Amino acid sequence: MSNPVNRRTFIAGSAAAGAAMSLPAASYAKIKAANEKVRVAFLGVGGRCQQHIDVILKMKELGKPVEPVAVCDVWDGQVVPNVIKGRGLYPSAERCGLKLDDKDHVTKDYRKIIGAKDVDAVCIATPDHWHARMAIDALENGKDVYMEKPMTRTIPEAIAVVDAAAKNNRVVTVGVQSMADPTWQAAYEYIKTGNIGHVLQGQTSYFRNSSVGQWRYYPLTKEMSPKTIDWDMWLGHGIKGVDGEPLGPTPKEVPFDRAVWAQWRCYWPFGGGMFTDLFVHQTTHLIAAMGVRFPARVVGSGGIYMEYDTRDVPDTATVVADYDEGCQFIVSATMCNDVQLGEMIRGHLATIKFTGGGDYMKGFEVYGQSVAGGPAKPKSDNGQEKPVHTFLNPALANAKPGVENSATYALWANFLECVAKKNRQTLSTPELGAAAFSTVNMGVQSYRQGKVLFWDKEKRVVKQADASWATQWEARSKKRGKPNQIIGWEGGDKGSLLTPPAYQKLEGPWINGQEPMGS
Repeated sequence: MSNPVNRRTFIAGSAAAGAAMSLPAASYAKIKAANEKVRVAFLGVGGRCQQHIDVILKMKELGKPVEPVAVCDVWDGQVVPNVIKGRGLYPSAERCGLKLDDKDHVTKDYRKIIGAKDVDAVCIATPDHWHARMAIDALENGKDVYMEKPMTRTIPEAIAVVDAAAKNNRVVTVGVQSMADPTWQAAYEYIKTGNIGHVLQGQTSYFRNSSVGQWRYYPLTKEMSPKTIDWDMWLGHGIKGVDGEPLGPTPKEVPFDRAVWAQWRCYWPFGGGMFTDLFVHQTTHLIAAMGVRFPARVVGSGGIYMEYDTRDVPDTATVVADYDEGCQFIVSATMCNDVQLGEMIRGHLATIKFTGGGDYMKGFEVYGQSVAGGPAKPKSDNGQEKPVHTFLNPALANAKPGVENSATYALWANFLECVAKKNRQTLSTPELGAAAFSTVNMGVQSYRQGKVLFWDKEKRVVKQADASWATQWEARSKKRGKPNQIIGWEGGDKGSLLTPPAYQKLEGPWINGQEPMGS
């Protein structure tokens, strides 16, 4: 049975994986908050935010110094047993133990909460087009921010959040929960010492399949209507973004539509489909492991090849990013088949293959390369038969069910510990988040504009590509240059140089009929 919700008629619905990091109470003494607790407000209490509320309630139950104090959403909310768990304003307020008539802490206007002195940190889990405005406003009001991925809807917004966090010296975590998995940092530490040689290519994927179409599994109900949803506020047309333009379209441009509201990831004005919902997960942790950040050159491809249901976003897509460090990143998927490409990083001497899946990987195996001087046909195996190195994820050593053992819990624990210590270097920093988001968003722009794009690292803007990418590498080859290396490289020339055969000395142009000098 479906239960529409408002302040007077709300009927309470149902109350309520790796090792989680601890939250030492003593470290929170530096925080000027009531009872030394971090007071958290939730902005956008939809489906994903319910998991964040689960985490904070579990922490509170376990005696951690944290307290949910406010919620904001444009929808009154609704509980549908086994379908909708406490989503919306009043069900979420009830879950957090808040008074439903407290208009300062249970509100449809986020600005009331941003300005509240009894809020220390905010969790932003709204649709993408609201992320940057809320985050920047929170940072400028002295709040620390846990923001869902993707960081923002546009690249200028992501850069603005990075700058605002630095300017205001506040802690920001981007909610890519896989960054709580130690596997990716372990891979980076292994790679940067030269163990797999020069890094050449990383690949990942996020394939899914659905009989109803991706994101159409978010249910629509008759109770979702302009009577229960502040459509003007949700669209954001009355709020200016970082570029001075409205956050979203007007109601005349986009009239109320339950599908646009509940399944917004299907539509460009509010999200980026698989690019920014799914690809950003994989991109974040893999570029962290590879030791790269912003790409130099990106091309995106794909199309809507099957899911013809009025959506804007592709059901099949691939992003290819090239880096100044001399390597490439590939992320690919279709939403109509769930067989993965596999996650791996290829170096000249070895390949890292990540094992398992989900928020916590099993670990990775390293397979050596049999590097020879002759021609070879493509191989279908891992390279060498047995791995030369294996990493087993310690987060799975004593894995148990429960919210407190999830990656989301671990990422929150790290965020709150960093808030206590005023340490901006969280497990998932805004700098990393901006690099990952920019990579996939450049893929969106490339796909939609039909152009190859460059990243201008000095101006921090996207620009149209030209022939210079190819010509610079060709010029380096002519000069017999050395490869660039990843961030933090400690491997010297290990696995980064060719060994020319002796007969190669015979190469070179003949001038005036004379043999090359080397021969």
